[in-house]
Amino acid sequence: MYFLNRNAKIGWVEVITGCMFAGKTEEFIRRIVRLSYAKFKIQVFKPAIDNRYSNDNVVSHSQKSIKAISVNNTKELLAKLAPYTDVVGIDEVQFFDNEIVKVADDLANKGIIVIVNGLDKDFRAEPFLNVEQLMSKAEEVKKLHAICVKCGNLANRTQRLINGKPANYHDPIVLIGEKDKYEARCRHCHEVVY
Repeated sequence: MYFLNRNAKIGWVEVITGCMFAGKTEEFIRRIVRLSYAKFKIQVFKPAIDNRYSNDNVVSHSQKSIKAISVNNTKELLAKLAPYTDVVGIDEVQFFDNEIVKVADDLANKGIIVIVNGLDKDFRAEPFLNVEQLMSKAEEVKKLHAICVKCGNLANRTQRLINGKPANYHDPIVLIGEKDKYEARCRHCHEVVY
């Protein structure tokens, strides 16, 4: 999909999605690094709320990392966007407001490559609206799967655990966590308490 004709107008949206522990961040970093080899001018953004590993780096569970700019919302991302940028990477896009969909689309229309990664579903297995909308606008969608920790099936859901038990449906959607609060599960092993 990557070809370089500096005279041609480029710009598109790529979405890397799936459940937790599927390798989304590693794939995101891999794509950003590959574009850096082609001398694209790149800015990577991450939501300030996600400070699990670092405030100023996107970091995978396996500790691969790339420098990033922390922002609180889409408006702040736009304010920090440099005029020379060829590629915009956005980590954990599900934590951004819905305006991110229009911004990604507008940037691609202006000739900027936009690569985002994020969860497609919340812990209840319901879609994150902004990710769902980005997938419908994207030129490329890469859906990754993990392996279910219960049965070994393909996992496409994120199981939230509170004190080792499935979370309640009415719990807040956003709860930053890691293996202490989340597991990858398949559709048959995923549980939500009502």
